[in-house]
Amino acid sequence: MDLDLVFLGTSGSMPTPQRAPAATLLRRGGERLLFDCAEGTQRQLLRSEIGLVELREIFLTHYHADHYLGLPGMLKTFSLRGRELPLTVYGPPGLRELFGALRRIFGRLTYEVELVELRAGDVLERPEYDLVVFPVQHGVVAVGYALVELPRPGRFDVEAADRLGVGPGPERGALQRGEAVTLGDGTTVTPDAVLGPPRPGRKVVLSGDTAPAQSVRDAARGADLLVHEATFCEDERARARETDHSTAAEAAGVARAAEVALLALTHLSNRYIARDVPRPARAIFSDTVVPKDFDLIEVPFAERGPPRLVKGGAAHERRPEHVSAEVP
Repeated sequence: MDLDLVFLGTSGSMPTPQRAPAATLLRRGGERLLFDCAEGTQRQLLRSEIGLVELREIFLTHYHADHYLGLPGMLKTFSLRGRELPLTVYGPPGLRELFGALRRIFGRLTYEVELVELRAGDVLERPEYDLVVFPVQHGVVAVGYALVELPRPGRFDVEAADRLGVGPGPERGALQRGEAVTLGDGTTVTPDAVLGPPRPGRKVVLSGDTAPAQSVRDAARGADLLVHEATFCEDERARARETDHSTAAEAAGVARAAEVALLALTHLSNRYIARDVPRPARAIFSDTVVPKDFDLIEVPFAERGPPRLVKGGAAHERRPEHVSAEVP
């Protein structure tokens, strides 16, 4: 099951010629989950290799304008295309009030929009993973999201299955799903006889806007990937405190304390050039990357290697793929 994150907008507060404001697309198999939908998000999708797909779910972290202003335009575009597929929008308390105001902009739609207000501690249970909602520190009602896959069955031991008389076929599939099978001679074979120990799933955490917080460290514990805002550098630490944002070094401290595999810094202020951001962070947590718009991060299962940044991986014309730990 493929899992990656596409960075559609990596700027903080306002767009720049190189970066759009906050929007991140998580792709897991055939699922497409959009986290935040800033100004211009639909155009970013159209400019990417993804296109403006008919998203089923959109998750908002909070209701500052640079995280939702792209939503009414996208909803209207879907309607102009004659969409019929329902859409669910999730967000912290205040979502219904927000949509009461936005409806004056996008008007009548051709499809149903379900609004689901979430609170810190809520868990959306899916067949193979949970979406965990956790609190952040941003001065307004705001949340982060963690996708936490369920443990996977252990490796299937073909030699053990052969010894027990379980040949290729549906019985092996049942054992891999955790079901006992009865063979033709009446022998019962249980999954533990042919499966190794359970293997962990993957964990991806998106902080949204936040000051460095214990709640984020707890949510990100052992994550394969932490996407954390880094609005400021150390020269503006006081400003970060005033606005409940983080510096790049503070985000790195969260990643180090949480023992994550890879830290991705985003929501960058336009007062900095990209090379200013990773240096103080890498002094604290070396496995830090700073994605640009249309970069993506692939998150394989642990036995297949660590997460990796693919520069321009979602652009129409992709640059050669390579792992990057260098200053963008």
